[in-house]
Amino acid sequence: MNVQIFIPCFVDQLYPETGFNMVKVLEKFGCTVSYNAGQTCCGQPAFNAGFREESKAVCTKFLNDFKGSDYIVAPSASCVGFVRNYYPALFDNSSVHNEVKALGARIYEFSEFLIHVLKVTDTGAMLRGNATYHDSCAGLRECKIKSEPRALLSNVKGLVLNELKDVETCCGFGGTFAVKFPSISINMGEQKVENAIATGAEYLISTDLSCLMHLQGYIDHKKYSIKTMHLADVLASGW
Repeated sequence: MNVQIFIPCFVDQLYPETGFNMVKVLEKFGCTVSYNAGQTCCGQPAFNAGFREESKAVCTKFLNDFKGSDYIVAPSASCVGFVRNYYPALFDNSSVHNEVKALGARIYEFSEFLIHVLKVTDTGAMLRGNATYHDSCAGLRECKIKSEPRALLSNVKGLVLNELKDVETCCGFGGTFAVKFPSISINMGEQKVENAIATGAEYLISTDLSCLMHLQGYIDHKKYSIKTMHLADVLASGW
């Protein structure tokens, strides 16, 4: 199976290892992975800031970068959710309307691609310790991902998964929300981290590094021992 990968801006710049780990897992299960080095942003930051026309220009580049019929897989429910849910409105009644519709049907967040396309529930990973999972807003509400990451984590040898209180509550990042409303954002992050610690977790796992980056900032400030991990990094552990 041929698969193109989309690497979000913050993964490219701050967490490249997560991208490599995603590729490692995909290749293990028979995917031929390709990466278009000319790819840039999906257009979400500009869109959320209100710059619709500027965002549309970036989104047009994304369309051109990912032409064809291959599956597209990304380690970010936020980016995938944006492409699926907001591209159709941006390009409504345009010459690329059908292309956008087809794009939305072939782009997948990593965990849902493993479960629904590759039919994989066990990657052979091993990570000893207690963990808890954070549902990102984009994963839960825009991509409708709930059971997929948990099914994959339940098969990681040595990992004990416990649910945290208010698991579906936002972590407080919200992209530019964290910049515009820092005090609210920090308090929301505090609540999420403290609930995670209350489960006895050593690892706080999610599909979105944007959430984890925000939460790790609070963890580092408090000098807590709990560690954030992206799902791809967990699934590539121990082999």
